[in-house]
Amino acid sequence: MAKKSHFRFCFGPWNISEGADPYGPTTRPAQSFDWKLSALKKLGFDAMMFHDDDAVPDIDSKSHSQVLKEARQLRRRLDDAGVVAEMVAPRLWFSPNTIDGAYTSNDRKCRQYAIDRSLQSIDIARELGTDILVLWLAREGTYLRESKSGLRSVELLVEAFDKMLAHDKKIRLAIEPKPNEPMDHAYVPTIGHVLAVASQTRDPKRTGALIESAHCILAGLDPADEIDFAMSFGKLWSVHLNDQNGLKYDQDKPFGSTNLRSAFNQVRVLMRNGYGRNGEFVCFDVHPFRTTKVEHWLAHLDNSRRTFLRLVEKVQTFDEKQAQRLIADRDYQALDQMVIEHLLG
Repeated sequence: MAKKSHFRFCFGPWNISEGADPYGPTTRPAQSFDWKLSALKKLGFDAMMFHDDDAVPDIDSKSHSQVLKEARQLRRRLDDAGVVAEMVAPRLWFSPNTIDGAYTSNDRKCRQYAIDRSLQSIDIARELGTDILVLWLAREGTYLRESKSGLRSVELLVEAFDKMLAHDKKIRLAIEPKPNEPMDHAYVPTIGHVLAVASQTRDPKRTGALIESAHCILAGLDPADEIDFAMSFGKLWSVHLNDQNGLKYDQDKPFGSTNLRSAFNQVRVLMRNGYGRNGEFVCFDVHPFRTTKVEHWLAHLDNSRRTFLRLVEKVQTFDEKQAQRLIADRDYQALDQMVIEHLLG
């Protein structure tokens, strides 16, 4: 009999997307934040992720005091709904100030803009009751190697992280690596790079990682191995689970949609390493297919959680003693088939 799961689940407003892609317009009408919050509650999720401008729309047009006022108002709405904020992330890739990068821009004024907005995001996180600032370094890289110094760019990243850590003694930086897109090549493409950069900051204990399944696959790595690696350092503070069909654009498919065995192994290492026992959330950074009708709009989120929970049961009922006997006998062929047949049911 499978045990009850301890996991708590989360998604962000952007995960109820309208279907636009680089080659076509939206296929579903935009919905208000209140509609999305209601959808989260209807599905029984526990928390919501936020970019800074999800929390405070049109953020660059408002004073700092107005931003904090609106953040406090949002906190009351979340409290009334029984929902918590899982994290806040500065959205630095939309601004005209970050065309050439944010923290690593060649323009000092643009770098300062990125830092100022990040510090304000920390203030928003404080108002919303979360200590996690997620940093997806979307434009911290280069299209042209000769245009920047990689070494200097890493120094600039550490300088920016140090200013964030100094701004608030409780904030934790969860760096989310991705090897490419929108940049040709990112300066912090993998969890190994994240942990190396973290070691150079003023407080490595508060500088850790967020792992997204698809980003690992885009780097040619296995998400389960990356989870194990980050957790061996005690640095995995959030996960974005989804799926990805090879080394293409970032697809954000429903969890387990492409590779069920990979999904099984991700759940297995999370459970084996005690993820969630210290309050961490399982977040699904998934998007509905462009073809999805309005009446099926939330299925990708519900399906991702259903798949995760079914795989929790598969992990709990997997015959670990038999697996260890096969490992001891080095009969990996039998172990391989054992996993296949267990997943087939």
